Amino acid sequence: MYMTYQPKQITIGENSLGSLGGSAKKLKTTDLLVVIDQFLTTEPLNYDEKVNQILKQENIDVTFFSDYQGEPTTDHLEAALTIAKEQGVNGVAAIGGGSAIDIAKATALFYRNPQMEWDAITDQNSLERLPLIAIPTTAGTGSEATKVMVITDTEKGIKMNPGHPDLIPDIAILDPALTSSLPKNFTAYTGIDALTHAIEAFVSTKANIATDQYALTAIQIAGRSLPIVYNNGMNMAAREEMLLASTYAGIAFSNASTNLAHAAGRALGARFHIPHGLSVAVLLPLVMRFGLQAAPERYAQIAVALGEDATKDINELAEQSIQAIEKYCDDFQIWKDVLNYIDLQDLERNIDLLAKDALDGNGILTNRIVPSSSDIKKLFLDLVGKLSKVKGVNQV
Repeated sequence: MYMTYQPKQITIGENSLGSLGGSAKKLKTTDLLVVIDQFLTTEPLNYDEKVNQILKQENIDVTFFSDYQGEPTTDHLEAALTIAKEQGVNGVAAIGGGSAIDIAKATALFYRNPQMEWDAITDQNSLERLPLIAIPTTAGTGSEATKVMVITDTEKGIKMNPGHPDLIPDIAILDPALTSSLPKNFTAYTGIDALTHAIEAFVSTKANIATDQYALTAIQIAGRSLPIVYNNGMNMAAREEMLLASTYAGIAFSNASTNLAHAAGRALGARFHIPHGLSVAVLLPLVMRFGLQAAPERYAQIAVALGEDATKDINELAEQSIQAIEKYCDDFQIWKDVLNYIDLQDLERNIDLLAKDALDGNGILTNRIVPSSSDIKKLFLDLVGKLSKVKGVNQV
C-alpha cells in the first residue's frame, strides 16, 4: 500500500494569475498576505499592482511581503509573521521562486501554531494552517506541489527542512507568463533541477507506481521543452510545459524523495555559494553513473522518456540516459558556469567536508546504492577531474 499527496487544485495556462482572486475566494480568504519576490514589484513587471487589481475585483484585501533575499531564514519568517498578525490576514499566497513559497508555507503554519517546535512538525498527525496558494515564477523547485519547506535557522546557522503533507499548498497556479523574465542561464539551472527531481524520484527506493507516472511524464516533458525555452524564453507553450514538468516532478519527489545528487549538490552549493540548480546539475551525471548498475532498467526507461529508441538494449539505453544529461550540461553551459564559482584546488581541499555534509543531508538512504563516505569523496574527485578538463579546453 502507498499514498501520494498533491495540491487539491492545479490551475495552468497563460494569464492564469487572473484566477488568484477566485482561488482565494474559494478558500474563504478575505484578507490575503502575498509573499512576493521583490524584483516582481519593480518596473516593468509591477506584479504587485496587477495582483492588487485582481484581488480588488473579489473584494479581497491584500498585504505584500517582499523583505527577503536569498534563501529563506527564520528572520524572514518572523518579519512575515509580524506583518501578517498586524493585518489579521486569513490566507497566504506566494508569488516567486522556492524561497517565496517556503516563507509562505512557514507563515501559514506558524500563524496558527506560534509555539510549535520545528522538530515536531514532521511527527504531527495533522497541521492546522492558513489557506495557502502557490504561484511559482521558476520551473524548477516544484515547491508549489511539495510537502517540504527549507528554512535556515539564523541563530544556529543550520538548514531545517521539515516535511508534512499538510504543508502542500491548497492551490497551485502555473502561469507561464510569470517565468518569461527568467534569464537564460537560470532557465537552464531551474529546468535541470526539475529534471533531477524527476530522475531521482524515479530511481528512489521509495518510488511507487503513482510517483513513477509523475516522474516519467515530467522527464518526457522537460526533455522536449527545456531546450526550446533555453533558446527562446518567450515561447509560452514550452514555458507552460516546463511549469507542468516542474510541478509533476515536485509531486514525484515529495512522495518518493530525492537522492544523492541533491544531498551532494546541497553540500556543494552551500560551501561555494552556487545556485541550487547549478550545483545539482553538475553532479547529476556522476551520481547517475554511480547508481547505474543497481537499476539499469530504470535508467533505460529514463532514456526512452528523453527520446531514445525503446527497442535498444537495456544497458545501452541506461548509458544513453547519462549521455543525454551530459549533453544538456554541455549545451546549457553548465560546466563552464560552475567554474565561475569554484576554485578547483579549493574544491579538492574541501572534499572531506563536502562528503560529511552530503552524508548528513536528506536523500542518502533512498539512493539505489547507499553511498559510503569514500563513495562520495570519489564523486567529488570525479567532479574535479571533469571540471579540470573543461577548464583546460576553455583555456586553449
